Amino acid sequence: RGVGGVTITCEAGNRDRDVGGTDDDDEIRRRSEGPSRASASSSVSSSTTSSSSSRRSMLASSSALLLAISAASSPRATALADVSTALHGPTLAEVSPPLGSNTALTALEQGTVNLFQRSTRSVVNVVDLTVLSGQAMKSGVVVPEGNGTGIVWDGDGHVVTNYHVIGSILASVPKGGVVREVAKVTMLGPDGRTKTFPATLVGAERSKDLAVLKVNAPKEYVTPVVVGTSADARVGQAVFAIGNPFGFDHTLTTGVISGLNRTIQSQAGSLISGGIQTDAAINPGNSGGALLDSDGRLVGVNTAIFTNTGVSAGVGFAIPVDLVMRVVPQLIANGSVTLPSLNVVAADPNVGKQLGVRAQGVLVQAVPEKSAAAAAGLRATRRGLGGIVAGDLIIMADGRRVATEGDLVAAVEAHQVGEAIELVVRRGEGGEEKDVEEVKMSVVLEAAAAAR
Repeated sequence: RGVGGVTITCEAGNRDRDVGGTDDDDEIRRRSEGPSRASASSSVSSSTTSSSSSRRSMLASSSALLLAISAASSPRATALADVSTALHGPTLAEVSPPLGSNTALTALEQGTVNLFQRSTRSVVNVVDLTVLSGQAMKSGVVVPEGNGTGIVWDGDGHVVTNYHVIGSILASVPKGGVVREVAKVTMLGPDGRTKTFPATLVGAERSKDLAVLKVNAPKEYVTPVVVGTSADARVGQAVFAIGNPFGFDHTLTTGVISGLNRTIQSQAGSLISGGIQTDAAINPGNSGGALLDSDGRLVGVNTAIFTNTGVSAGVGFAIPVDLVMRVVPQLIANGSVTLPSLNVVAADPNVGKQLGVRAQGVLVQAVPEKSAAAAAGLRATRRGLGGIVAGDLIIMADGRRVATEGDLVAAVEAHQVGEAIELVVRRGEGGEEKDVEEVKMSVVLEAAAAAR
């Protein structure tokens, strides 16, 4: 019978053959057959006895097995389980490892989660229309220039991004032409769904790699970023970058401020002073995205990476938000920016070496006539009777040491047009040291010609 899915068949064999006739008939036949028949009968009897013994042994074994299987119904027995395992193998439950218990997030993790949830809707995806038209889009993970990130600046739908994100379509507009729709901006709604809107150009400043777009989106899609300051940024403090690297929207990367007051060369070739260096991963597509402090306040606009491969190598740069604050309001109000400048041309450092300049500073190569710098007495590099004469070497500005052109730009851009900057120059560099003198002067800053 079947027990627990195991069927046991016990084959006991045929019973003893029933021999017909009476006892007297048997006796007559045995006598007539003689010794030969008796011998055969004896052999048959012996065989029958042996077969019966074998059958009894089989029955005993079967009974023992049935008893063992019957005992498996007891909770203490494991025989049936062992038989099932041997026949069918282990179950999924038996080979699955136990699940660990869920643990709560640490305070640091929860803080990061909260920051992302508060800030992510202030970051949008910006795509240049020339990319959407198929002029630059490629398959795979290669993200062309023109597919970047933007930051919701205010409740009126102004979006700040990098100039180079929309540079392709701006370059295609003839001088004096009217720029209308330049990009598509994808925004995140309160329900977690995204929606794409057309964006028009408000203004752009190529020299600072900044542009402002306008999006006419419903109010529920417009979540302005909280603007902080970069003046009190410190090396080592935590920062968080939100952007769309390689087209993966609303990606969060974390790191620290690795350096301050870096000079960033913009895509237009101009210098952006006061740059923030970070090791938070910044990749193609992050351009124009937000760099936030641990309170979720904007401290910079991600703009560039230093890399030999085209992907993050742990050295990224952001435009400091204090500079952004000087540029963006002017772009919104006027469509253009008036930046302060000395309006002089700085010489390449190699030129200074060739002229025998020994001190660190910015060598003045050219000074425009009738400029405020010329009126203040700043001298340019010029041709003299004995050859090329080095111009004034600017070594200090507003009491701060000037070693590079970036240092000078940072000092100048801390002012407004019409304000004066205090300079210290070394005059006579390239000649005898005894002929070198330090001269102090005050120069009124003029409006810089916009780099377009």
